[in-house]
Amino acid sequence: MRIDVLGVGFDNLTMEEAVAEGMSLVNSDGFHYVVTPNPEIVEVCQENPEAMKTVNGADLVLPDGIGVVKGAAMLGTPLKGRVPGIEFASGLMAEMAKSGKTLYLLGAKPGVAEQAAEKLKGNFPGLNIVGTHDGYFKEDGPIVEDIRASGADVVFVCLGAPKQEFWMVKNGPASGAHLMCGLGGSLDVFAGVVERAPKFWCDHGLEWFYRLCKEPKRIGRMMKLPLFLVHVKQEKRKK
Repeated sequence: MRIDVLGVGFDNLTMEEAVAEGMSLVNSDGFHYVVTPNPEIVEVCQENPEAMKTVNGADLVLPDGIGVVKGAAMLGTPLKGRVPGIEFASGLMAEMAKSGKTLYLLGAKPGVAEQAAEKLKGNFPGLNIVGTHDGYFKEDGPIVEDIRASGADVVFVCLGAPKQEFWMVKNGPASGAHLMCGLGGSLDVFAGVVERAPKFWCDHGLEWFYRLCKEPKRIGRMMKLPLFLVHVKQEKRKK
């Protein structure tokens, strides 16, 4: 049973459980997709019914932000913990490297996906990355065909939310992949273009503040967090 946070249903899993479930999907027939909403994306879903439908239609909905975990606790339905998309992806790649599953990287600026691929191959010996493409394309068809031709089992789709979620639902089945994961700006981190917050900040739920200090232009997006908490408090009062 999923934990409802402002209409978005989150799977109540530890990181280890989420990775195991992800690998189960990779090994299953048909197409599946994973989303990793943070409070900002939950707010987008509040405003966009189609985004809400797409997020809730995912095979795995993982709580990326500490705000989601705090929100669930405030509503009296606590989650086991935060499952950051980038850490879920790392766990998945470690398992894929062991089992010979193949990966395609889609998104970010030109050259970033290739740079990420080289670093990931070094970090996960045995990981088979069969293709890359930047996120600056106008037509889906050639990308879908490239993924299909590559034979990728898994695709990391890093186009930003909710664009990446819509893209996965629209194009996933035709790609031949078994699993797509919407991972926002993860390729920039994997490539070393953007530095992830140090462990202390991540462990204390302050990754968002670290990124804001590094990128003050994100202040507009970060304002979604207090708005999210206001909406959670309103929902709590209704209950």
